[in-house]
Amino acid sequence: MSVFSGYMFLGLGILTGISANSFAKISDGFSKLNPTIACLVLMFVCMFSLSKAMSVIPVGFTYATYGGLTITAIAVFGLIKYNQMPNFYGILGISLIIIGVIILNTFGKTT
Repeated sequence: MSVFSGYMFLGLGILTGISANSFAKISDGFSKLNPTIACLVLMFVCMFSLSKAMSVIPVGFTYATYGGLTITAIAVFGLIKYNQMPNFYGILGISLIIIGVIILNTFGKTT
C-alpha cells in the first residue's frame, strides 16, 4: 500500500471517528437504537481505517493526528450543536493539541 492510500485511510478514520462520537452523544447513553447502531458501525469502520493507515504511516503519527483532529472537531461540534463554549483553558488546550499535531507531522521523524 502506498503512503497516499495510508493518508486516505487516515482521513476516512478521522471522519468516521468524528461521526461515531457525534452519534455517541445523540444515542443518549446507548439507550436509542438507531444512533447506537450508527455509532458502533462507524467506530468499526474508524478502527479498520486506522489499522490500514498504520500499516504505512508510523503508529504515533497516525494516532496523534487522528486524536488531535477528532478532539478538535468534536469540540467544534459541541459548540455548534449544543452551544457548549469551552473556557479560556479549553480553547488553549485545543490550540496546543492542534499545534502539537502540526509540529509532529511537519518536523517529527521516526527511525
